[in-house]
Amino acid sequence: MNKATLKQEYKERIIPILKKEFSYKSVMQVPVLKKIVLNQGLGIATADKKIIDVAVDELTTITGQKAIVTHSKKDVSNFKLRRKMPIGVMVTLRQEKMYEFLERLVRVALPRIRDFKGIDSKLDGHGNYTLGIQEQIIFPEINIDNIIKILGMNITFVTSAKTDEEGYALLREFGLPFKNIKRN
Repeated sequence: MNKATLKQEYKERIIPILKKEFSYKSVMQVPVLKKIVLNQGLGIATADKKIIDVAVDELTTITGQKAIVTHSKKDVSNFKLRRKMPIGVMVTLRQEKMYEFLERLVRVALPRIRDFKGIDSKLDGHGNYTLGIQEQIIFPEINIDNIIKILGMNITFVTSAKTDEEGYALLREFGLPFKNIKRN
């Protein structure tokens, strides 16, 4: 399969659709997908340091890009948390890797979720969308036999859209399976 298929589809199919739908005068006004950020918050890592290493390996395998460890910014005694303790893992995807991941997410991973009926269509007010995934095993790159602990993650789609309607239309055209399709 060609790696640039979604990028080509954006240029050839999605731009004309959005340009017509929102009456843009220029192609430059059409919103673009800037980046996709995958984030795993691992509060349980305060007790077991191995979980961070496993999460880095898994996120690196899923995205094809090295995941980085995120650290706490301050002490929180209620959570037994010290400043600069590792508490999460994240990856920011752009360009080719972003389109490649989006294609695998939409065409392979999301359909593997049991009893899947679509994703919520609640954007953040600025045209960006965050998708919460309960378990990392929906990605075919993860070997179920090697799983130590089921971990969830947040996947944030950052767009250049000015409004939620524009961001929603862009992500819908990329193939994200929203539950309630809005029609103008």
